[in-house]
Amino acid sequence: MGDIVRDSDFTLQLLPSPQIRKNPISGRWTLIATDRALRPLDEPDVPELCPFCEGHERETPPELLARREPGTLPNGPGWRVRVIPNRFPAVRIGADGAVRTDGLFEELGGIGSHEVIIDCPHHEVRFGALPVEAIREVIGVWRDRILAHHAQDGLKYVQIFKNKGIEAGASLGHNHSQLIALPLVPSAVLEEIDSGRSYFELKGRCLFCDLIDHERAAGARVVAENEHFVVVCAYAALWPFETWVLPKRHRSHFERSSDAELRGLASTLGDLLRRFDAGLKAPPYNLVLHTAPLRVEALPHYHWHLELLPRLTQPAGFEWGTGWHINPVPPEQAAAFLREVKVE
Repeated sequence: MGDIVRDSDFTLQLLPSPQIRKNPISGRWTLIATDRALRPLDEPDVPELCPFCEGHERETPPELLARREPGTLPNGPGWRVRVIPNRFPAVRIGADGAVRTDGLFEELGGIGSHEVIIDCPHHEVRFGALPVEAIREVIGVWRDRILAHHAQDGLKYVQIFKNKGIEAGASLGHNHSQLIALPLVPSAVLEEIDSGRSYFELKGRCLFCDLIDHERAAGARVVAENEHFVVVCAYAALWPFETWVLPKRHRSHFERSSDAELRGLASTLGDLLRRFDAGLKAPPYNLVLHTAPLRVEALPHYHWHLELLPRLTQPAGFEWGTGWHINPVPPEQAAAFLREVKVE
């Protein structure tokens, strides 16, 4: 592969394959993926030039899955949700997943899958503005694509996420989600699982279920709830207005959710995002799914959930130096504000 230069005299030599490197001090992993540097970051955000808009299907890789109107053909118009391989993948199918060591250093080949889930055919940039049924269909595709990766050897975790806005890492405005299947379980999820296991061994109960019961009883940080879900501003939020969506029924794997639960999640998530758009002037955000690893039995000590992380502040020296975050908005005030937001 060739070199690239972007806004400087620095020349980046592209690696033949992604690499996952372990920090020998912290034990955390970093994904080195030079293909990501090729992403277009300055494309005009207009439907006429958007590769994700209906009618531009030939500008993307061939679809892996699509929810289509009857009688329409693959890789053409007529779809409602469309899944394609990412043109600039962070990990790759067929990559060498072997572990290599060099003294202190350990490296794993970047085997995996990186997909784009195009949420709608038209150039709608706000997920919360979609009809509830359209959001439910997108969430159903998340479930189906996670299930599809259960059969792939060497993969242990599927991360679903949405980046909205340049400040949150998005390079295209058209509404879309992403999926990255990994050969390792991410540290953030392992920490939650380990914490839940320790609590379960001590109390005999799920930490997340107890958290839900406590928050519902207290009420101060609850934003909304329905039959299946409760929405809370996180007690120790890293970011202003950091909000979690938690299923009331204990379930460790998102992909094992019922159709009724997905409909409840679509209604909950759509309402929450409309509150953010109306009350916080459509902020950039990241939406991330935390779920149990692939191919493990149901975990009594873990509870899948969504985390909505608006980018209203930027981490600086203190945050990078300590690993702590400074949050200027108390979660109790954030929840009270979001409860009062009027949405259409």
